[in-house]
Amino acid sequence: MMSPKYKRVLLKLSGEALAGANKFGLNDETLARIAGEIKQIADLGVEVGIVVGGGNFWRGRTGGSMDRTTADYVGMLATTMNAIALRSAIENVGVQAEVQSAIEMTGIASPFTVRSAEALLSSGSVVLFAAGTGHPYFSTDTTAALRAAEIRAEIILFAKKVDAVYSDDPEKNPNAVRYTHLTHTDVLDQNLGVMDQTAAALCRDNGIAIQVFALDEPGNILKAVNGEPIGTIIV
Repeated sequence: MMSPKYKRVLLKLSGEALAGANKFGLNDETLARIAGEIKQIADLGVEVGIVVGGGNFWRGRTGGSMDRTTADYVGMLATTMNAIALRSAIENVGVQAEVQSAIEMTGIASPFTVRSAEALLSSGSVVLFAAGTGHPYFSTDTTAALRAAEIRAEIILFAKKVDAVYSDDPEKNPNAVRYTHLTHTDVLDQNLGVMDQTAAALCRDNGIAIQVFALDEPGNILKAVNGEPIGTIIV
């Protein structure tokens, strides 16, 4: 087995990924598989922070009378449910894990602080960052970029439904160009949709590399940590 290329990473997972084929809620088999892949890299000594979305429960404001701020807080609660479920799955495979929340949730999660997160990571615990940034109007992509900067992660591993970054939606446009290497400026100037603009700018300004790859291909998280050229690298 190759030696890991990175010592500390931030893994960004979509909430939909945890639903598996169900498309909604949580899928036990999917949680177990993802936890197993996280264990693989943790066993190599890689320090792992995780940000998970909430789209398997809540996709933001969907109409009606709910305002944006309220809808975003509901989404933060959805990310917390996912973080707690994934923590349980990770602990079931024998890896210590801790949920830290940007919003105080006594008895459910620890409050997020940079110093406590770094101490946990250094001790070998996986740290799951829940409740976004704690503020409305910020996506979990931005949360991933912010937490990566705060914990000094070397790279953000974006495990997505698609296998790379494309010039357009490959499911709708068969002529979409598949990229293997990009710069942060490419992502921003071409509005490639890898992540929102705030997150992309944060990564560029802090020199955080990004690797985008397909989550549903077993072993891809390990391949990315080992520096294998899968998906798209953004530097």
